[in-house]
Amino acid sequence: MKKTAALIIAASERDANLYYATRFIAPDPFVFLQMGGEKVLLMSDLEVDRARSQSSADRVLSTSKLAADYRKRKKERPSLIGLIEDFLKLKRIRNLRVPSDFPIAYADSLRKRGFHLTPKPDPFFEKRTVKSPAEVRALETTLRHTEAACRAACEIIARSTIRRGKLYRRGKPLTSEDIKKVIHLSLMERGCVAQHTIVASGIDGVDPHNEGSGPLKANEPIVMDIFPQSIRTRYYADLSRTVVRGKASPKLKRMFAAVWEGQEIAFRTIRHGADGSRIHEAIQRRFEQLGFKTGEMNGRMQGFFHGTGHGVGLEIHEPPRISAGKDILKAGQVVTVEPGLYYEDAGGVRLEDMVLVTRQGCRVLNRLPKILEL
Repeated sequence: MKKTAALIIAASERDANLYYATRFIAPDPFVFLQMGGEKVLLMSDLEVDRARSQSSADRVLSTSKLAADYRKRKKERPSLIGLIEDFLKLKRIRNLRVPSDFPIAYADSLRKRGFHLTPKPDPFFEKRTVKSPAEVRALETTLRHTEAACRAACEIIARSTIRRGKLYRRGKPLTSEDIKKVIHLSLMERGCVAQHTIVASGIDGVDPHNEGSGPLKANEPIVMDIFPQSIRTRYYADLSRTVVRGKASPKLKRMFAAVWEGQEIAFRTIRHGADGSRIHEAIQRRFEQLGFKTGEMNGRMQGFFHGTGHGVGLEIHEPPRISAGKDILKAGQVVTVEPGLYYEDAGGVRLEDMVLVTRQGCRVLNRLPKILEL
């Protein structure tokens, strides 16, 4: 068989596959090669010593030393691709497996030099989807911090006063931005960073990805979706809760109960070997049985029109999916369970927990209660 090497050229600060392979954080692109079981990094002098002491690579080579040797032999200054070609020529490797988002300029240059590139979609490293015990602990730690931030937000909402249908705190209207600030500060104190946090009240919550803005209203649902990353471990968590300050409408209470039941369907059926699409379809059927239709109404989608869940790890959205697509779950994967219902006349409801897939079923990782009325 022809020899094949895995190749990534990226900044590990932004590329989860590269960080997974090297356990090394760098803000600038570097070269990762894996040939058989050997991992090799080509690094600039700025990062070479740190990479040697901190990365999981078997060898870390200096690009400046490689370039100096290249110039002595060929009497010319090499490009980065030239260095890669020179290195792989010694290994007699012409076949490269690259990520599906591999930069096209690098791909074109390598192909011109006679390399055969095969793009591989995520997961680039199959093992990434199945978490080790250490990875599960890292995910749970980030989740504990996320729950603490959500709890702090709920306490502020619960202590707010109601005036003319709006929430007030310290004499001023309580806004989505105020609650997001509480959440973000709590997370920062715990070594986590969150972006695009959702605190969406009323009609804003009918759009699942509307981040929310402005004054929060009484007696209407407030959807909070928090998905921070740990600065230390790089692992994410994902959590959603829906609360009402005041009294929830009868329809909203039925929606909340239905979404909770949808989660329980998933908790009962998630296990090693389960088909994510069947879990998703079972929840859809139950919502329909309860009278919650999905489809376009008044020019916008309403009901349950997103997936039930997704993998979580070094990225907030990872394989596998629990949705219309046929993804078979494996023991050791960590996935979210986040059914939701969204109607213009009631608002949105979403509940989201993380679970660890096991051989016999799943283990819910969350501890934060689900309470509708505060």
